[in-house]
Amino acid sequence: MSRIGKKPIVIPGGVKVEVQGRTVKASGPKGTLQMTCHPDIAVNVDDGAVVVSNPAGDDRVHKALHGTMRALVNNMITGVSQGFSREMKVFGTGFNVKEQGGKLVLQVGYCHPVEMAIPKDIKVDIKVAATKGNDVPAIFTLSGPDKHALGQFAANVRRARPPEPYQGKGIRYADEHIIRKEGKALGSGG
Repeated sequence: MSRIGKKPIVIPGGVKVEVQGRTVKASGPKGTLQMTCHPDIAVNVDDGAVVVSNPAGDDRVHKALHGTMRALVNNMITGVSQGFSREMKVFGTGFNVKEQGGKLVLQVGYCHPVEMAIPKDIKVDIKVAATKGNDVPAIFTLSGPDKHALGQFAANVRRARPPEPYQGKGIRYADEHIIRKEGKALGSGG
């Protein structure tokens, strides 16, 4: 049995969880999410807690599925009650970020702005819109109830201009550390 999978998930106040067949639906103050569970994993709601069980067997695949389904259901419940957020920073002279007509518009050193459609449940909060030299970055936060969709959108934004290792210019997560490389050194002689 999976050690993670057998822990019950306590349902916080204001969150409603329904199980219909293989579909689990969670609704709360931040929104509503639903997912379809694997057919070999059972999900039940008992006394204010969600219990994920593994009736299929104790082999390696089912142990992994047990823990994964429990983590996904836990992320759904956390998402609809508290939500998730990801802070990002943009480094580089003249780089900036703005929200315009449901799109995130990035000026990140290309000859054209990079426009990305913002998914429907994700909100963008821009704290600092433009960089000031290489020292003060543009800062914005992405937030939403669905951890998977939020992480994927953040990865797509970062992919628009990944940080380069010499000067550190580009888009990065706020908690990301970039290992810097030393530039070319002037050689002597010849």
